[in-house]
Amino acid sequence: MSTLNADLAIIGSGSGNSLVTPFWDDKRVVIAEHGVFGGTCLNVGCIPTKMYVRPAALARTPEEAARLGVALRFEGADWTAIRDRIFTRIDAISAAGEHYRAHELDNVELIPKRVRLDGPRAFMVEGSTDAGEGAGISRVEARQLVIAAGSRPVLPDIPGIELPGVHTSDTVMRLDALPARVIVIGGGYIACEFAAIFTGLGSEVVQLVRGDRLLPRLDAEIAESFTTEAAKRWQLRLGCSADSIAEHEAGGLRVTLAGSGAETLQADIVLAATGRRPNSDLVGAAEAGIDLHEDGRIAVDEYQRVLSGGSPLPGVYALGDVCSPFQLKHVANHEARVVAHNLEHPHELRRSRHDAVPAAVFSDPELAQLGLTEQEAAEAIGAEHVTAKVQRYGDTAYGWAMEDRTGVFKVIADRSDGRLLGAHAMGYQASNLVQVVVMAMSFGIDAHTAARGQYWIHPALMEVVENALLGLQTPPGDAL
Repeated sequence: MSTLNADLAIIGSGSGNSLVTPFWDDKRVVIAEHGVFGGTCLNVGCIPTKMYVRPAALARTPEEAARLGVALRFEGADWTAIRDRIFTRIDAISAAGEHYRAHELDNVELIPKRVRLDGPRAFMVEGSTDAGEGAGISRVEARQLVIAAGSRPVLPDIPGIELPGVHTSDTVMRLDALPARVIVIGGGYIACEFAAIFTGLGSEVVQLVRGDRLLPRLDAEIAESFTTEAAKRWQLRLGCSADSIAEHEAGGLRVTLAGSGAETLQADIVLAATGRRPNSDLVGAAEAGIDLHEDGRIAVDEYQRVLSGGSPLPGVYALGDVCSPFQLKHVANHEARVVAHNLEHPHELRRSRHDAVPAAVFSDPELAQLGLTEQEAAEAIGAEHVTAKVQRYGDTAYGWAMEDRTGVFKVIADRSDGRLLGAHAMGYQASNLVQVVVMAMSFGIDAHTAARGQYWIHPALMEVVENALLGLQTPPGDAL
């Protein structure tokens, strides 16, 4: 057995890759990555999906233009050109990052194989050989270890789910051609983003959702509004699930729906988008004695230290999807900054901050959320202490310019002291509009001060947020 001793070992090359700072230049570092270098966000997540979202939004431009008296025509999408534009760039970035770590840094060893934990700060290398990168290394022991192994798509337990025409978000973006008919299974953010992408580019989409609305974790008012709007854009089947998937004699796939009548739908592809699971099992976290949450996430303390028996393991950290409930790249990046500091300054540990964490769903329409929903706020402080305001885009000057009919911005606060508790948006640039409230909540700025203590450009769309804040029933402050 060949054992490599390292000062730092990292499992995963997503946000974990950023831990290799100049501090480690004269120290031995090992990165283990069995998948594509760069992690989920770069290769199969945030970045490529949004690079599809933009052309899909452009394809929908004629609808908006018609309301404004401008005649435009959508003549079709060149799927191959869109796909190649995206992955020519992304694949080059991934390859360059891998080459840099593997060949240009003398202090870094890249092991492109699956590994499993073997002791508190060690792992075994599966399938170790005497050739290629990481040749001959069968075990790594490190002074400090970081588990940043990410997550992977969940496949629902449906007969036929293994057929070639069934995809997850990991594979669907590399299709050879735009499918004419798509069935999307799931009602979460990945499912809703891809339903909008394929619809915008010209596919006929049917989305199957077990529940009675899309995105049920959003504020109920926003989720219901989005469900109504989505149903106008693609075929939405609520309270519906797939019973089986089979190959169709005429080509493509046949999906049989659960329930009486054995209704079937035909499609060129099926996209299974029913969530993601942390890769803690792939690295053998439970077998190594690491504490896990019920959903499989590795348990960490406020310093991102991995827990075993409720106590932190010395020198062992985790970050990102493998331990975080948020499954958001910006959260993983924050945790990576915290871990990077704590690795380099073990006697001056810093805590992670998981308050005021925003998220967006780049569907049609776009959505953003932050903090508590109105129901959660009522449960937390009592309904009598909650004030909420819903501002429609169409009731502002820029909303008039857009002839907007669907956009809304909702803000929630504590009526006793004006403390902001949450914000929820649906509509154009929702992910940007919510950032004002992110800043206010992050720095303890109350609703009155946030609304009246600064200038708001007129007639910018940001007045939607201003008017929402002004509409809250909170105590007056000094700002005019």
